[in-house]
Amino acid sequence: MEQIEEFHDHAILILLIIFFRLSVVFFYMTMEKNFDYKLVRREMTEIIWTSLPVFILLFLAIPSIQVLFLIEELIRPVLTIKVIGQQWLWSYEYSDFHSNKSNIFTETMRRGAKIFRSLQVEKRNLYLPFLTQIRLLVTSEDVIHSWTIPSMGVKVDANPGRLNRASIFRFRRGYFFGQCSEICGVNHAYMPIKTRFVRNELFKVLI
Repeated sequence: MEQIEEFHDHAILILLIIFFRLSVVFFYMTMEKNFDYKLVRREMTEIIWTSLPVFILLFLAIPSIQVLFLIEELIRPVLTIKVIGQQWLWSYEYSDFHSNKSNIFTETMRRGAKIFRSLQVEKRNLYLPFLTQIRLLVTSEDVIHSWTIPSMGVKVDANPGRLNRASIFRFRRGYFFGQCSEICGVNHAYMPIKTRFVRNELFKVLI
């Protein structure tokens, strides 16, 4: 996600430079009464403003391809978590430990509680160790779901009969929230995801 944000800032900066540059040129052409319009019809001018966008696109494509490769990269995972989408909740299976189900926090439980609406789960969170290479295997038991945590840059479709893979590595502890981003049925909006990254020692205790 940090690489995605850096690429976003990089692309926005280039677009802003282009926008302000063109704004100045257009303003000058509009306000200057003695502007020589033959200047913009010259062959060399045509070549320059046709080839310049090509180099700009290449300047954007190189970091974009790098980010795409980083998203798909998987470096010797230490822990594997199987994520199963069901109607309408998420199940998590730890490769060497156990499994649990994650339901939404109900209206009865929500009364008087200081929580994030539609993002809190009533049972156990998905506990994960930080500073650890983690592999996610995502599938579904019924319809197509999508396991998504925007703040981590993770979005994996959960398809019945198919295992999709994702990789997670966090530098910091904390909570991360998400929801199913596939319109999977009547209770689509009630499939929250709550992930907590903890120390390795605490991870073994919590799970």
